[in-house]
Amino acid sequence: MNEDELWVYIDGNYLRGKDAKISVFDHCFLYGDGVFEGIRAYNGRVFKLDEHIERLYNSAKAIFIEPPLTKEEMKKVIIECLRKNGLKDAYIRPIISRGTGTMGLDPRGCRNPTVVIITMPWGKYYGDLYDKGIKVATSPYRAIPPDCFSPSIKACQYLPNIISKAFANFVGADEALRITKEGFVAEGTGDNIFLVNNNTLKTPPSNIVLKGITREIVIDMAKKEGLKVSEENITLYELYTADEVFLTGTAAEIVPVVEIDGIKIGKGVPGKITKRFMKLYEDLTKKEGVPIYEEV
Repeated sequence: MNEDELWVYIDGNYLRGKDAKISVFDHCFLYGDGVFEGIRAYNGRVFKLDEHIERLYNSAKAIFIEPPLTKEEMKKVIIECLRKNGLKDAYIRPIISRGTGTMGLDPRGCRNPTVVIITMPWGKYYGDLYDKGIKVATSPYRAIPPDCFSPSIKACQYLPNIISKAFANFVGADEALRITKEGFVAEGTGDNIFLVNNNTLKTPPSNIVLKGITREIVIDMAKKEGLKVSEENITLYELYTADEVFLTGTAAEIVPVVEIDGIKIGKGVPGKITKRFMKLYEDLTKKEGVPIYEEV
């Protein structure tokens, strides 16, 4: 389906993509003043819908936005948008903006929050690289410290992530790795990172990264698989010398990393633990989720 023909929800109305517009005075357009989520639907079911909506509303609360829809209303609108587009496998993007206001920064100038919901067909985020793994480059642009802005808030202001992704493109990598001002590993531009060493799974602590929903799923799977799991500060050296490295995210799912900054990770191919998690995650998405239609 052409994006222009997709049904998009904006503030109580379903509009074709070509007609879906917001004001140039909307603070999300002017300043990135809003929050969003990325959600996936698989085989007629919306995966981890409750968890995503909870995070969306927590993000809104943290930046003093009161959503005009209740959580249950938001879920119903998402389902209806998927139905109108006839989608079973999709990417879902709900956005809550502070809304139309004055040109100034003062949020009191905004009248009502704007809600936009986009649902669209979605393939593999990293295309055909899941079988052979991706190459990652360390971005020179540091992650924003949590004492400046909490990484738990999934805000629409993604410019730091975008310029890091642009850097990865420039140096011929598939993804960029962002590090903290202290030099510890944080996350990718839109994904969390894990390393495997001696049957121990390590990932950066949740106070310096977005609390990824796929990240939590992997941690739970690892514990069930009998692996030791550690959330701690990680250095680039530890990544370079790890047995395996992989990224996780709703859009990315689970993707193996086989090279970082030109250094081969492990044997330079997706590791067996990574591939095990990929299979477990795929199986989980096939059976869990909120039904879009009465029969799935």
